[in-house]
Amino acid sequence: MERAELTTEQVLKRDIPWETYMTTKLISGTGLQLLRRFDNRAESVRAQLLDDDGPAYVQVFVSILRDIFKEETVEYVLALIDEMLTANPKRARLFHDKSLANEDTYEPFLRLLWKGNWFIQEKSCKILALIVSARPKTQNGVVANGEASNSKTKLTTIDAVLRGLVEWLCTQLKKPYHPSRGIPTAINCLAALLKEPVVRSSFVQADGVKLLIPLICPASTQQSIQLLYETCLCVWLLSYYEPVIEYLATSRALPRLVDVVRSSTKEKVVRVVVMTFRNLLSKGTCGAQMVDLGLPQIIQSLKAQAWSDEDLLEALNQLEDGLKDNIKKLSSFDKYKQEVLLGHLDWSPMHKDPLFWRDNITCFEENDFQILRVLITIMDSSNDPRPLAVACFDISQFIQHHPAGRVIVNDLKAKERVMKLMNHESAEVTKNALLCIQRLFLGAKYASFLQV
Repeated sequence: MERAELTTEQVLKRDIPWETYMTTKLISGTGLQLLRRFDNRAESVRAQLLDDDGPAYVQVFVSILRDIFKEETVEYVLALIDEMLTANPKRARLFHDKSLANEDTYEPFLRLLWKGNWFIQEKSCKILALIVSARPKTQNGVVANGEASNSKTKLTTIDAVLRGLVEWLCTQLKKPYHPSRGIPTAINCLAALLKEPVVRSSFVQADGVKLLIPLICPASTQQSIQLLYETCLCVWLLSYYEPVIEYLATSRALPRLVDVVRSSTKEKVVRVVVMTFRNLLSKGTCGAQMVDLGLPQIIQSLKAQAWSDEDLLEALNQLEDGLKDNIKKLSSFDKYKQEVLLGHLDWSPMHKDPLFWRDNITCFEENDFQILRVLITIMDSSNDPRPLAVACFDISQFIQHHPAGRVIVNDLKAKERVMKLMNHESAEVTKNALLCIQRLFLGAKYASFLQV
């Protein structure tokens, strides 16, 4: 059987030669006694043993993973730990018992993330995420197990563990070790770990956020819905971390989240996406994007449905009020700027409104003519005829309405780009490219006579 397809149940049916390990001094006599009492016992018996001697069992399990490298034995001990934590996640606290202060309880799992087969990697990741999350908290922040000042041994620090975990998780998201379980395992662990500010920081520094965006898409099967939920949960946790906001605002995150909330019927998915929107609403250009993406209408539709979750209903009301405020605040130039920066150029009314150009022409001077530069970039990079046509038209309007429009556009080397579009296959593009070229050559004095 493929090692990657092993199950905990299959692994736990093995007979491990503990006596041989004691003979070769890889486990102690006490360790052997504890294992004999624990091995192949009913769950109720094991539960009682863990209640009575939990830290001693943890010490034995960790020492085996540290000293014994035989794959079958490593898998077996990981399966034992996984079973014990699955039955009661609170047992993760046993790894932080004071009696283990000088034991490096993190190191074996961190090493096995990279050394073992998929079964070993998956179990190590799950166990490590649980025991890291269960570490004792202090009023001054967080302390890692075994970092007592009287410790003479150099132990693996919590920072090293979190960095190692984040690195492994990002690796799985880029190139999964297991074709169907690599990504769900990574996302499941991330959803637990991103509650910690230090993990958010490490994940962002590792450029991990962009790895989440492709996973935000409408889901149909139970498995894909769970993966979508946990991915959106990760994005929600990241939405509390300021350095992520700009990336979320300029990536495809918001349009994808809108698609999900529009099509999803699963309450927990809708709730976590709506709460993400609520967090992002007041940040940067997010509110304006949500308006442009039609979120106010979607919220109306969601409010008409029968949800049982009071938090969701409250979040929907807050989001609706916030979007209304956003619509009021957005001036026509803000909307225009948003449209250009997102590359979503279309024939919205403001483009052909002379008042818009007359009233806002000086706004184009902001940030060293940033909007003008973006319009020129769109002419270079877009494959869609509509944004190309609108960009040509808007540059022609700028030339007409700005006193130095022709000089500025020439300085930004727009002429060459527009000339290329004169031969475009779309009649809409060629028509507006021609208008732009005419205004460039004629100057402002005669440009106003040209027909739009």
